[in-house]
Amino acid sequence: MNMIEVNNITKRFNDKLVLDNVSFKIEKGEIFGLLGPNGAGKSTLMNTIVGLIKMDKGEIIVGGHDINKESVKARSMIGLVPQEIALFEGLNARDNLEYWGGLYGLKGKLLKERVEEALDMVALADQGKKLVKAYSGGMKRRLNIAAAMLHHPEIIIMDEPTVGIDPQSRNYIFEMIQKINKERNTTIIYTSHYMEEIELLCNNIFIMDLGKEIAYGTKAELKRMVQSDKIINIKAKGNLDMLMLELKKLNSVRKIDVEENIIKIVCNEKMNLNQLLIEVSKQNVEVKNISVEEISLEEVFLTLTGKRLRDKEA
Repeated sequence: MNMIEVNNITKRFNDKLVLDNVSFKIEKGEIFGLLGPNGAGKSTLMNTIVGLIKMDKGEIIVGGHDINKESVKARSMIGLVPQEIALFEGLNARDNLEYWGGLYGLKGKLLKERVEEALDMVALADQGKKLVKAYSGGMKRRLNIAAAMLHHPEIIIMDEPTVGIDPQSRNYIFEMIQKINKERNTTIIYTSHYMEEIELLCNNIFIMDLGKEIAYGTKAELKRMVQSDKIINIKAKGNLDMLMLELKKLNSVRKIDVEENIIKIVCNEKMNLNQLLIEVSKQNVEVKNISVEEISLEEVFLTLTGKRLRDKEA
């Protein structure tokens, strides 16, 4: 069963095309990864799915409800975890959750139960009376997620929920996502600047850039898209720039980069290692080590978009 259907979505802001005919489907109970460099259109897409931004063309169906025609029913199925913290710093955690729960229509005994359940889910039950302004960044992130879970949504959209937090909170969030996905069969859309999170959590991945689909599929399918099954790392000393120029001439080389005296070559199945070694030997370099590895999802992203997912700590 498809929980979300995005069909041919287009959106412009003035003359800028922000979403360009975007389409995908997300099955019930799936953890769906949405990837793209800064400015790719991810936030606009998510805000369109929850009905905060009106599309110019296309259709979005959430749990069988058209977001334009049945927006209240569609939005009631979604819990949104925004990238920006949406909490009241001068209130404690329980008061924050009671406020947000009230907006979801929860009240009385049920509201109290859901607040305690959410605090327990994000491992903050013993910190419920502490003012949010005294929380660490990681604790605020976890409370932000708790607020989105109060009404037991069938879909949770998480916009970079681990930005700037400590490893312990990060692990709590991973465990919580996997738990609600397994126990409640909750559908989750997850965006992140950390590729290892996508590798760990997501079933299917949608890569976009400049408002367009770049690739869409499972991790294995994405790796096959770049027609590359290995990376060759050459650790060497000497004129590495000249060596890179020569290696780029090989038809089997798809991408080449250098970092800290290590040349990383993304190559397809036609790569002849003997030919590579001959080219290396022609140059004035001292080879320390050569290793071969399978292509990573990070390299797939770089190859398909020509950009790194994170520019340092973007």
